[in-house]
Amino acid sequence: MAAGPSLKSEGRTMCCDARVDGRTIGQVLSETARRFPDRDAVVFCQSGVRMSWRQFDEKVDEVARGLLALGMQPGDHFGLWATNWPEWVLLQFATARTGIVLVTINPAYQSAELEYTLAQSEVRGLALIARFKSSNYDDILSRFCPEIAAARRGRLHCQRLARLEALIRIGATPHPGMLSWEELCSMGANVSRSDWEAATRAPRPADPVNLQYTSGTTGKPKGALLTHRNLLLNAFYAGLHQRLDETDRICLPVPLYHCFGCVLGSLAAAVHGAALVFPCESFQPAETLAAIQTERCTSLYGVPTMFLAILEHEDFPRRDVTSLRTGIMAGSPCPIELMKRVTEEMGAAEITIGYGQTEASPLITMTQPDDPLQKRVATVGRVLPGVEAKIVSPGTGVPVEDGVSGELCTRGHNVMLGYYNQPEATAQAIDERGWLHTGDLASREPDGYFRITGRLKDTIIRGGENISPREIEELLYEHPAVEDVQVVGVPDARLGEEVVACIRRRPHVEVEEEDVRQFCRSRLAYFKVPRYVWFVEKYPTTITGKIQKFKLREWAIRQFGLEEADGVRTA
Repeated sequence: MAAGPSLKSEGRTMCCDARVDGRTIGQVLSETARRFPDRDAVVFCQSGVRMSWRQFDEKVDEVARGLLALGMQPGDHFGLWATNWPEWVLLQFATARTGIVLVTINPAYQSAELEYTLAQSEVRGLALIARFKSSNYDDILSRFCPEIAAARRGRLHCQRLARLEALIRIGATPHPGMLSWEELCSMGANVSRSDWEAATRAPRPADPVNLQYTSGTTGKPKGALLTHRNLLLNAFYAGLHQRLDETDRICLPVPLYHCFGCVLGSLAAAVHGAALVFPCESFQPAETLAAIQTERCTSLYGVPTMFLAILEHEDFPRRDVTSLRTGIMAGSPCPIELMKRVTEEMGAAEITIGYGQTEASPLITMTQPDDPLQKRVATVGRVLPGVEAKIVSPGTGVPVEDGVSGELCTRGHNVMLGYYNQPEATAQAIDERGWLHTGDLASREPDGYFRITGRLKDTIIRGGENISPREIEELLYEHPAVEDVQVVGVPDARLGEEVVACIRRRPHVEVEEEDVRQFCRSRLAYFKVPRYVWFVEKYPTTITGKIQKFKLREWAIRQFGLEEADGVRTA
C-alpha cells in the first residue's frame, strides 16, 4: 500500500491538508464520499451492517433531515447514550452536518451521573439504546424522569429536565414514549429544500460541534466544548502519523463516546478515506481478533489493557493478524514490555503512542511510525504540527529546562473553547495567553520528545477511564457507617490504576467491605466502584493537619501488596 504523505523530522513544519483546515465535518465527509464512493466506510461485524462512503453519506443526510423535522436547530444540543452501534456514527456526522452540538454520554453512567450530564449540557434531544450489560437504560432514565411513561412518541415534558423534549430509541426494543430510529429517518422527507440548505450552510469551522464530559478533581464531570477545527485537525494528524490512506482498515474496539473513538477513530477515517471496522458494541478480545482477520485490518486502536487482553487470549495464536501495520495505543501509560510485544508478536511494527486529554481534542503529542523503537516505547512523541507545548514549574509557572519535570501546558488548534457553562473552571484550565494547563507532569528531551512523569491532578486513570476521587468520596459520605473517607489510586499491572477507598468508620457501627462496594454499584458506573476497601484508624497528615494523599497511596500499596505492580515501567 502507498506510504502516504511523509512527516518532517521535527513534526511541526508540515502544513495541514487543505481538505481539513477551514472546513467543517460535513464538508469533509462529502468530499471523502465523492473521492472514494465505493470503498468501505463502516463495517459492523456484530450486526452485519456495511456501508460504502457513498451509502454512508446518503444515510447521514437522511438522519440529519430527521433531526431537523424533529425540531432540532443549529446550535441545539443533542445527547447520545449508546455503545458502538451504527446509529452512533450516523448521528455523529448528521449532527455535525446541520450545526447541532453532539453531547456524548458514557454508556456506563448510572442515574445520578446521567441526570447531571443531561441537565448541565442542556440537551433538547436524546437518542439511547435499551440496555447495556446489566444496565436497563429506560429504568435509569425513569428514576429522575418518571414522565417518560406517559410521554407521546418522541415528545417529553420532564420536570427535572425542562429542556429535554425528544427521545429516540436506537435498536429494536420499542418504547411508547420514544420515536423509533425508522420513524426519525422517515420524518426527514417533510423537510423543505430551503430549510435543508439553510441548516447545512450554518456550520462554520470555529463553531462548537461536540460536548464531551471529562472527570477532574472537582467531583462533577465538566463538559469540554470542541469545534469542527479542533477535531478535524486532530483527526488529520492522527491519521497522518499512522500513514493512513483509503486502503487502510481501522479496527476500533474502543468506545465511540470518548475522543479516542469518535475523533482519532471515526473522524480520522473520514478525513483519510480509511474503512472503520467495529468488532462489536463494546470491547471483546475474541471478537476483535476475528475482525482483524476477517476484515484484514491494518490499524488497531486500544488502551494498553485491550492490547494485553488480545495478546493473552487463547485465540491469538490461531488468528491471522499479519495484516496489522500500525495503530494507536493511548488512554493510559503504556508498559514498555507491552509495547515491545505489540510490535513483535502482533506485528504492528508502526504502532504509535498518543498522549493528550479531552480538553485538547484529544492529542497533544504523538510518536511517528519511523521513530526508533526506543522513542516509541519510552516517550509519548513530539507535539502535533501547529501545536505548542511547554513544561513549567507547578509553583511559579516559569518554564523549566529540558530534562526537568514540571506541568505540561499546550496551546494551538487543539485547545477546547472551554467548559460549557463553567467560566471559572475554564479560567483555571486555560490562562490568559491561551495555554491549556493539563495537570500532568512531564519532561522534555532536547530533541523534542516528551515523557509523562506523573500528575498534579487527583484523577485516577483506570483502563483509560478518568475517575474523580472526590466524586466517590462525596457519595461515600452519604453512607451511614462512614465518618471520613479518602479515595486514592494504586498501581495495577493490567488496568494501570485501581480505586482504593480508605474509610474511617463511625464509632460502634459495623460495615463490611462488600457493603461499601454494593453501595457504590447502585450509584456509580462500574469502573468507579472501589476495587479495594480499607478501614483505617487515621490518615497521614502534614503538621497543619492536611491529609497527604501521596503517602496514603504508599500505605495502600504496602497494605495490598502492590509493590510489584508499582514497579512496572511505562512510557
